[in-house]
This record gives sequence, C-alpha cells and structure tokens, in this order.
Amino acid sequence: MKSEGSNAWTPTSWRAMPVKQMPQYPDMAKLAAAEQRLSKYPPLVFASEARSLKTVLGRVAEGKAFLLQGGDCAESFAEFHPDKIRDTLHVLLQMAVILTFGGGLPVVKVGRMAGQFAKPRSADMETMDGVSLPSYRGDIINASEFDEASRTPDPARMIQAYHQSAATLNQLRAFAHDGYADLHKVYQWNLGFVTRSPWVERYETFASRIDEALEFMAACGVTAETTSAIREIDFYTSHEALLLPYEQALTRIDAATGDWYDLSAHLLWIGDRTRQLDGAHVEFLRGVKNPLGLKCGPSLAPDDLIRLIDVLNPDNEAGRLTLIVRMGADKVADKLPPLLRRVRDEGRAVVWVCDPMHGNTITSPSGYKTRPFDRILSEVRGFFDAHRAAGTHPGGVHFEMTGQDVTECTGGAEDITDDALSLRYKTAVDPRLNANQSLELAFLIAEMSKSERMAIKRLRMAGGHAGGRA
Repeated sequence: MKSEGSNAWTPTSWRAMPVKQMPQYPDMAKLAAAEQRLSKYPPLVFASEARSLKTVLGRVAEGKAFLLQGGDCAESFAEFHPDKIRDTLHVLLQMAVILTFGGGLPVVKVGRMAGQFAKPRSADMETMDGVSLPSYRGDIINASEFDEASRTPDPARMIQAYHQSAATLNQLRAFAHDGYADLHKVYQWNLGFVTRSPWVERYETFASRIDEALEFMAACGVTAETTSAIREIDFYTSHEALLLPYEQALTRIDAATGDWYDLSAHLLWIGDRTRQLDGAHVEFLRGVKNPLGLKCGPSLAPDDLIRLIDVLNPDNEAGRLTLIVRMGADKVADKLPPLLRRVRDEGRAVVWVCDPMHGNTITSPSGYKTRPFDRILSEVRGFFDAHRAAGTHPGGVHFEMTGQDVTECTGGAEDITDDALSLRYKTAVDPRLNANQSLELAFLIAEMSKSERMAIKRLRMAGGHAGGRA
C-alpha cells in the first residue's frame, strides 16, 4: 500500500488500490474501448471554471458566502428533457434568492446535474421472486428494469451519459447568461409559491421585504440593464465520482497550470461508502485539482476525518474541500460536534455543508422509500445548532430535489401523506423534495440564517466575539 504522504500519483494509480462500489463489466475489451473513446472527447467543463468555483468556496469556508447544492438523486436517460433541466434550475434559483436575502450572504449555486448518473448500492445483487440480478447502479452503468439484459453493466452507457451531460451543460450555460436568471424574474417566480403556501402570512412578510430591497436597488440605479450580476449567474455542476473509469477518461492536464483536472464536472465528491483512506476513490481524487467534496456519515471518527483531510487537502487550501455531513436527524446532535471541534482545533480550512436527505430515508407503511420532511428539517436545525455551539460557520446545504411536482417525501406544508406517495412517485433510486417542499425548506433555512446572523451581530455589539468563527 502506498504511504499517505506519497506524491506518486497518476490518473491510473487508483487501479492498484482496493475499490468499492464498482460494477463487474462482463466484456473488459468493450470497457477499454469506451474509455479510449471518451479520452478523446472534449472536456465537459473547463479547468478555469473549476478554479473559479474553488475561489468562491474559499469564501464559504471563511464565512463570507453560503453554498446551495442540489438536484436529482440520479439523472435518467428516459426522463431527459429540456423542461426538466429548466424546472430544476428554476427552483434552485428561487431557493438561492431566498437564502441570499435571509442569510445576508452571496449564495454559491452548484447543481447535482450534468453527470450525476451513478449511485452506490447497499448490496451488489438484488433478488426478486427467487431471481438474483446485479443491483441497479444508475443509468451510466445499467438499467432499472429487472431483467438480465437491463441489469448487465454496459460500458456504452458511459458514452450516452457524456452526451447527455454535454447537452445539459449547454442549456445551463444558456440559462445562466440569457436573462433567465434575472434576480427580479426569479423573485416574481417565488410570489406564486407564497400565495399557495398554507403559511402564506409568514412568507408574505418575508417576500415583501425582498420586494422593498429590490425597489431600493432599482432606485439606486442597480438594475439588470446597469449591472450584469442582476441578470447573470455563475452556476456550477457536481456529481459523485463513483465510476472511476469514466472519471479517468475525462481527466486532462490543464495547459495553463500543468495540473490534472477531472473535467467531467466542476466539483466531484467521495461518497460515505467509498471514503476508505487506502481506497481507489480517495486515491484518484487526491490527485486532481478540482474542488472536492467528502460525505461524512455517522461512522466517521474525528481521527479518520483529519487523516482524510490531510490526504485530500494537504496544503490546507480554503475552497479545496467541502465536508458534506449526512448524519440523520437522530444522530446529528451527538455525532457532528466532535468532528467540528476537532477540525476547528486542528485549524483545517474546510466548507461544512448539511446533507439532511441521506440519513433520513425510511420505508413507509405503504412500502415506498421516503424521507419525512420534519426529519429533514430537524437535521438542518441540528446542523446549525452544532455550528453555533462550536463557533464555526454552517457553510451550506445539499439536497436531492427536483423541479417536478412529485410525491416522494412525506410532509411539508402541503402535507403529503403516506397514501399520497403513489400519486406521482417517479424516482428510480432515492426520494426527492418537490418544488414546493424545496422552497419551503429554503424559507425555513433563511430564517435560521437570519437568526444566526443577528445573534453574531448582538454578540459583537456587546463586545464579545464569535467563538472562533471563521
């Protein structure tokens, strides 16, 4: 095993390490041909964009910005449609406006889009009616239908995933710069949600304050015509770097710096199931210069986290590493504080993000996999509470959500019940927040952020300090 301090990294060095969550391809020659073909394709993103994201994430690490990361649990070949891309971006922009106003900080917008095709599974095989077949691992690997042909891993799917990612990125870039993201338009979209919400008075008060702020800006001459920041946005993409042959094929040397970048996305993350210090996924991602994410589940010990941070961010560079916490509502209060204290005391520069989805998945009485809204909200609150106690910055949130009107997570103001899950349950893997639930959560997080900001302000006015907050 290579020592932790070794610099002998190449894009292929991961292949000598133990690897988890990888499919067993029956035709290795076909796999090699697909990798070779991908290696000659143009990059999906640019190294300069990845560096820009690292810079703004550095501001998040310093407490000067907030990260909103969201999108599909797993993108689908069958449901690929421009309206779906637009609707998901639509909701993310709505959430960003709410969070910007509530938190008083710029919001860094990162989608789980244009590459989020592979999913880890708890078991390699799935059994139905006495028949065992490989588990569905996302459309980039196999298909969800339960038959031998569909479940056999097919390397050609990597090529289709690449082309769908390229088309998605093309549409996202157009929306980001053609006026679709104009702050005033996005705010108007939110008004429809406010009037439909059961908490209409609570949200109308918040919305009216945003309206006053926009009117003030316009009176000062800050409009879409005078300021590009009003009508354009920076939007970045991310996905779990799970299928390493695909990631390696899209890893290139940046001509400007001579560094290696994985140009399948701006930010890549390592899942909670593949974060082994001597494993292939950590080995691969330690060598690329993209900003990275690391999922942190309840089994992660403080000592192991520090070792992982030192491998993935040896230069302690702010913006390089985002720690995506996914503890579960019943564990966050106990499991998160020791990690916060240890990282704070060791002086590590990281972004802390709350993923309240993956630790709160249950099976409903009707048999559907779901996530109760109140448990999602409870974990977010526990995340903010833990940071307040530790004097650290709650840097952002990470959601599985969609712009579609699905019924996959129970609860929320619209009160989706267990009986209603079957009405529009469309996910092939994990349940997602729908548009209304996403916006409701954004309003509630904005209120938490506002309370956090006011508490810090009062402390400073009283002559105290923020307890070591970055």
